[in-house]
Amino acid sequence: MSVKSFVFNPFTTNCFVVESGGEAAVVDPSCMAPEEIDVVLSYLEKKSLTAKHLLLTHGHIDHIFGCAELSRRLNLGVQLHRDDFPLVENASIQASMFGLPFENPEVELIPIEEGDQIKFGSTVWDVVHTPGHSPGSVSFVDHAGSYVIAGDVLFAGSIGRTDLWQGSLPTLMQSIFQKIVPLGDDYVVYSGHGPKTTVGEEARTNPFLT
Repeated sequence: MSVKSFVFNPFTTNCFVVESGGEAAVVDPSCMAPEEIDVVLSYLEKKSLTAKHLLLTHGHIDHIFGCAELSRRLNLGVQLHRDDFPLVENASIQASMFGLPFENPEVELIPIEEGDQIKFGSTVWDVVHTPGHSPGSVSFVDHAGSYVIAGDVLFAGSIGRTDLWQGSLPTLMQSIFQKIVPLGDDYVVYSGHGPKTTVGEEARTNPFLT
């Protein structure tokens, strides 16, 4: 198992390709430009990986730029929590708020929810609903590998913003303290922006948690 991260688009958003046993999951296809999309596809080809899942931690515009093209090229639907379907379905409105031209992606949206499992190769992820940054934010937890892909819930030294559509600071803090912190200090946190960190490091030093 390995986790490969790429940083794409003007928002410097992380896209993750996680491989296991010759299969892969692509999380948060933030690739905006054609050359960024080619980076992901070339990596999959170079590593001889079969993409089994195209996943979103949430539906904010900076995480979904590459959804339509990767969905088409990989022949996969886009899996995300149903509460964030409206964000993807109104992506052009989101983009206009930042002065960016972007059409609503024509993709099959496949709902996932807390209690579901994502399986590829020998890897099994638990889907954990962690709202607050967005209503449908989810985190993907690998208990065997002791890591979590947490989207914009928790960052190294910070937390996700809550001033966007249906964001809620109390809900976000509840998600962090009830769903992320109990995973244990040793769990690695792969965030939607910035470097990876650990649950323990954030519990000790993150000003929003201490």
